Amino acid sequence: MSLLRIEALGLSIHGHEVLRDVSLHVDPGEIVGVIGESGSGKSMTALSVMQLLPRGARCEGRVMLAGQDVLSLRERALCGLRGQAVGMVFQEPMSALNPLQTIGAQVAETILIHERVGRREAMMRAAEALERVELPPERVALSRYPHELSGGQRQRVGLAMAIALRPRLLIADEPTTALDVTTQAEVLKLLKRLVQEDGMGLMLISHDLGVVAGMAERIVIMRQGRVVEQGRFGTLAHPYSRALLEASDHVPARPAHEGQAPLLRVSEVVRAYPGKRSGWRGRAAPVRAVDGVSFDIRQGENLGLVGESGCGKSTLARAILGLEPVEDGRIELDGQPVFDGHGVNRAVRRRMQVVFQDPYGSFNPRWSVARLVAEPLYLLDDPPKDAARKAAVAEALTSVGLKPEDGARYIHEFSGGQRQRIALARALIIRPDLIVLDEAVSALDVSIRAQMLDLLADLSTRLGLTYLFISHDLSVVRNVTDRVLVMQDGRIVEEGATAQVFEAPRHPYTRRLIAATPRLPVSA
Repeated sequence: MSLLRIEALGLSIHGHEVLRDVSLHVDPGEIVGVIGESGSGKSMTALSVMQLLPRGARCEGRVMLAGQDVLSLRERALCGLRGQAVGMVFQEPMSALNPLQTIGAQVAETILIHERVGRREAMMRAAEALERVELPPERVALSRYPHELSGGQRQRVGLAMAIALRPRLLIADEPTTALDVTTQAEVLKLLKRLVQEDGMGLMLISHDLGVVAGMAERIVIMRQGRVVEQGRFGTLAHPYSRALLEASDHVPARPAHEGQAPLLRVSEVVRAYPGKRSGWRGRAAPVRAVDGVSFDIRQGENLGLVGESGCGKSTLARAILGLEPVEDGRIELDGQPVFDGHGVNRAVRRRMQVVFQDPYGSFNPRWSVARLVAEPLYLLDDPPKDAARKAAVAEALTSVGLKPEDGARYIHEFSGGQRQRIALARALIIRPDLIVLDEAVSALDVSIRAQMLDLLADLSTRLGLTYLFISHDLSVVRNVTDRVLVMQDGRIVEEGATAQVFEAPRHPYTRRLIAATPRLPVSA
């Protein structure tokens, strides 16, 4: 008998149809992957199971969980099911965790709500749950707060909360999207072990086909609120399923750039932070986030920079952009120093721009898109005004596949892929020579990611752009870069032509990163 059986589920929100005729099931001890683009209905299907839907939502059909149709239950009965019969892990644990409560208190809260136990016993069981997700109290104290943990550790806390009462069904909604490849591999291995130990069913929602293909016995493909196909990975034959498979391993066309002169030169750069004090008199040695790094980027080249979270990638990027000072070394763009004797060299700084992972977090939501895109114009000595400024914004938006009239709208009105295009338009408006892409496509679903990569390749060809591509997604780096640098503990441990590094890695750390990268089965 299935743990979860969804039959002809329909969902509308304020009269707008979100899901239609969705049917799927999850059996005990089974991992079912749910795949689809942003807006396909994956998360709304999961929230329908939990009945954690927004106001104005109306469901029809049946959602059978623990022998009960959740669509017919009142809130009191639903509260009894959540946590006990079904647990859920969300994509961004920092948003799901309370920053003002310790991790021990947050895991214990689930137990206190559902069972008649004292706080002491609840904390003991919270410690057991955290130990099950490989966060033993002797290594990570229950008294720590979410901000004191790494991304992978926070995701494990969220998982401990979800499994504290050993539910029969676990829903994991994009649980590894923001994690580097080795942490992702550890979390996926942990999920699989918990399924085996508890015999629970796992509904794994993801836009990463490589992740799902390596985990799930069955895969459900969703599009525009409907299930278009479901079955084992090797049997998927629907045109949309095949299109997702092709987009997952998309390689944009790009010209070779051998023999070009260096545009950016980084020489023995050091960026250090004060170490933690030991006692009120103690002094710790500075922590070198970037430790003697040197490399060049040639004009028109795509250079990849990979490594685990905390290795120093983003710190190095901020130093290159002049956003962080360096203690030693030199950074030059076209022979001119980024830092001169008076601080950041403004003339050099405006020739570089950046696109971040989460454009929504880097935009002022109260500004129109036109004002957001025009923001870098202040870097120019003589910025355009009035009609010329409007024309520059329109040209930037058009260059990334948007319309000039989109400038009158606000950022919340756009999809994730469109927001990333707006971020790119903002970077392009002053015609930089170098664009730093800091995890710029890692949060996008595979088809939107393929479109963005094609766009970046086209812009590079048309405008002669040079890219520094920072990512924890090694499959993307492999497909879009000419050369790659591998960073560990603030140092470059390996570099070379991308194909050579991936096919014959020399350093043990590089081999470990590549081994941890999810791959589609050859049969695909």
